[in-house]
Amino acid sequence: MPELPEVEALTAILAERAAGREIARVLPVAVSVLKTYDPPLSALEGHTITAAARRGKFLDLATDGPHLVVHLAKAGWLRWRDGLPEAPPRPGKGPLALRLLLAGPERSGFDLTEAGTRKGLAVYVVRDPQEVPGIARLGPDPLDDSFTLEAFAGLLRGVRHRIKGVLRDQSVIAGIGNAYSDEILHAARMSPYRLASDLTEEEIAGVYEAMGATLRSAVERSRGLAATDLKGEKRGGMRVHGRTGQPCPVCGDTVREVSFRDSSLQYCPTCQTGGKPLADRRLSRLLK
Repeated sequence: MPELPEVEALTAILAERAAGREIARVLPVAVSVLKTYDPPLSALEGHTITAAARRGKFLDLATDGPHLVVHLAKAGWLRWRDGLPEAPPRPGKGPLALRLLLAGPERSGFDLTEAGTRKGLAVYVVRDPQEVPGIARLGPDPLDDSFTLEAFAGLLRGVRHRIKGVLRDQSVIAGIGNAYSDEILHAARMSPYRLASDLTEEEIAGVYEAMGATLRSAVERSRGLAATDLKGEKRGGMRVHGRTGQPCPVCGDTVREVSFRDSSLQYCPTCQTGGKPLADRRLSRLLK
């Protein structure tokens, strides 16, 4: 799933290549991705793109009229293209969901695609980004200057939920998903099962520092990369997420996994849980 660093990089690509240019056509291929109908998708045509911004894991393309807001979900992606075909795309079983063509003889623009059968890519055309429900309930951005240690500690106070889930909750902190929450907790040497309300001041400070360092490093690594290279950079920069069975780069212990119905987490027992493996209920059921 694209998270804060990848969406930040895609936003930078659009700000560089699309800002100041007029939208010629917006061509829906998978109508199911459209989550709004007023204004219609065609209302974007003829308007000039004024800015691109990231709001949590949402991408916000502002024009001198409505906004085009995109949530890439688990398997969505944005592909910048030069020389788009003259013929409009045909609906089918392929990954293409929407095409945006900019005015000009070079026929540049971007495609929104989504792999797999579980569709979650969402496109909104709104007058104000706050009209998108997911944006309206976003918590603070962890890279914003106002997101201080004191602000983070206040969010955790009295929260009887595991710290892994708290970091992923977009209404608490915007932009962090499954992968970077694993990386943050590994850097903080913290079990993903610890209750947020039980953390000491020192532990809260450790998670806060790890959060800032992990996300800023990922953003910096992604800066200037083409959209096609961002996924590989994300995978290559991970220390525990997606590396089950491999040695931890810090201590050499084997990275382990806990599986859930639709996701999994990875961690290092030596670095994070005092050497003790976490209970994996799915595996326990298989062994009975």
